[in-house]
Amino acid sequence: MNKSMVGGIVVGVVIATAGGVIAGYNLLGPGAEPTHAEVLNVSEVRETIQTPREVCQDVQVTRQKPVKDENQIIGSVAGAVIGGVLGNQVGGGSGKKVATVAGAAAGGYAGNKAQERIQSNSTYVTTETRCETVTDSREELRGYDVTYRLGDVEKTIHMDHDPGNRIPVVDGQLVLNNQ
Repeated sequence: MNKSMVGGIVVGVVIATAGGVIAGYNLLGPGAEPTHAEVLNVSEVRETIQTPREVCQDVQVTRQKPVKDENQIIGSVAGAVIGGVLGNQVGGGSGKKVATVAGAAAGGYAGNKAQERIQSNSTYVTTETRCETVTDSREELRGYDVTYRLGDVEKTIHMDHDPGNRIPVVDGQLVLNNQ
């Protein structure tokens, strides 16, 4: 390569570079409107939606049978009669009377407690429907919070879509419609 050719290349590069700088200054220099805002950050905005619903199921339930003799009178009377008969078999004379009365009292108490125990164990099983409210949760995307820089100013706006790396600007205003 000769010197004039190298010199021509250097002069050509300098002229092209200077032309690019001048064109850039004219396009983006003082008073030039930016065509895009730079997106600095995009954050999804989500909302938790809770939906209640009723869930029912059949369950086995053990119930106490209704008691016809709440005071256990039948057990008390039967126990007193049996106790009195057995007490009458013991002793003689006035001791026999005391044994009969004591047997009747003890038999009445024992009969009462026996009937109470029988009644408390008298149950039946039935099926009942039991319901409860449960809440289903799901996340829904509600939009995007976008932080951008336009010139020297940083701002944040809410958008319905992700704008990407930059937002178009026309007459100094962001163009926010879906692209």
